[in-house]
Amino acid sequence: MNQLFLPLLLMLVVAIPLIMGTRKQKRAAQEQQKLLGSLTEGDRVMTTSGLYGTVADASGDTTIDIEIAPGLVTTWLRQAVREKVAPQVDDLEAEETEDEAVTTAEPVVDKAEDEASGPQVAPPLEHKPSK
Repeated sequence: MNQLFLPLLLMLVVAIPLIMGTRKQKRAAQEQQKLLGSLTEGDRVMTTSGLYGTVADASGDTTIDIEIAPGLVTTWLRQAVREKVAPQVDDLEAEETEDEAVTTAEPVVDKAEDEASGPQVAPPLEHKPSK
């Protein structure tokens, strides 16, 4: 009995993490398939390459059209969509936020003073020859 206990324990120690990892991967794959199937026009998404855009057409089985800039629509594989992201803030809300930021920002420096000082340039490095 003692001779079988050690190999059996070793197999359990190796097998349990493998099984748990496999289950986690299956769950993640199911969630990704669910996401890809639920994409509709107007959803804000991020691709696997980090590009943000808005779904323009999701009628294709394997491809999806994403608008990455106003009037610029590109075609992607559905699998390239990594996640849905929160929609962009409306322009009006963004302007209100900017107005608030301006009132709390530091005082504006006079342009004449700023231009008179000119750009600040670091002195060149001195390279001493090695002996």
